[in-house]
Amino acid sequence: MTAALSGNPAMLMLADGTVFQGQACGAAGTVVGEVVFNTGMTGYQEVMTDPSYSGQLVTFTYPELGNTGVNPEDQEADQAHVRGLIARQLSPVASNWRSKQTLQSWLEQQGVVGIQGIDTRALVRHLRETGAMNGIICSSGRTPAQLLEELRAAPSMEGLNLAECVSTPKAYSWEEPCRVTFDQRLQQGRSQHPFRVVAIDFGIKRAILDRLVAHGCSVTVLPASVDLNTVLAHQPEGVFLSNGPGDPAAVTHGVELARGLIAQHNLPLFGICLGHQVLGLALGGETFKLGYGHRGLNHPCGTTGQVEITSQNHGFALDASSLPQDQIEVTHLNLNDRTVAAMAHRQQPIFGVQYHPEASPGPHDADHHFARFVTLMSERR
Repeated sequence: MTAALSGNPAMLMLADGTVFQGQACGAAGTVVGEVVFNTGMTGYQEVMTDPSYSGQLVTFTYPELGNTGVNPEDQEADQAHVRGLIARQLSPVASNWRSKQTLQSWLEQQGVVGIQGIDTRALVRHLRETGAMNGIICSSGRTPAQLLEELRAAPSMEGLNLAECVSTPKAYSWEEPCRVTFDQRLQQGRSQHPFRVVAIDFGIKRAILDRLVAHGCSVTVLPASVDLNTVLAHQPEGVFLSNGPGDPAAVTHGVELARGLIAQHNLPLFGICLGHQVLGLALGGETFKLGYGHRGLNHPCGTTGQVEITSQNHGFALDASSLPQDQIEVTHLNLNDRTVAAMAHRQQPIFGVQYHPEASPGPHDADHHFARFVTLMSERR
């Protein structure tokens, strides 16, 4: 039996006029964003601090959040990037030896507007049938008519370049992991001569930086607005294109930068999520918006009998038919809907994966992609 919830009344309204009544949680106020859902059973803090969720109201399908509280080590960025939270219930008690505060107090501190006490199963079924759409969470007593008017004025996710909003404003170095890596032997065996990697920050997660370091890289993170000459001035042995939010087709500067990097011919390039899509666009492909996206921890991907269970978070995908077949091989498919999950250049040291091999949260099946990137750089030393 679900415990009785206390809190001020709150409302979630979708762009099609569907309304869900609940109780306010987190910060008070009104917030608009794209309503999506994440099916993971764990990792709520990593999700809410992942810059890739910028501009979104995230529905957690797991029925109770906050049981293990919040701690600074599990954050993927300095602050929350999710625009709003939708949950069945927030636990009033945080019980974990690493916990520093409750989820409720953290949400208030971060200014994240939330709603709980709604039927998240019904909401997810609605989104699966109609597709992801804009929504608005309100705990300030405004009328449905007022909320619908504000919703209709909000832009859709298609066409939005949100990467430039979350990218670092200045360059910085990342040479030591900020958390305990899941493979201590790998960490202890790091090379005394790390590979020089430049990471283009479209909304990079700390876990990705940690995995690059664990695999023997010294990383310089550069803003999404960086130009080709500045990247090459760092004399990178490899360039990494990061994850990030928004529509990849709108990240035009990033696509042009990727084209310039591809023209170097022998420079290893590795892209994850948005970075993978940017590489695909730079190579002549096209992207499209998925009906309700892939967000969770157990998506199977593979091609030839070998399957990886993967962590995913994306609302767009590469169109396989648009990729030049003489140059690009689709190496992995999402086995749920056959969309492109990974690709590689047939002649050059370039590859990208749509999912998240760094996990955080999620399984570690795909960590070998970082080793592949390092191998490509090692072969060219």
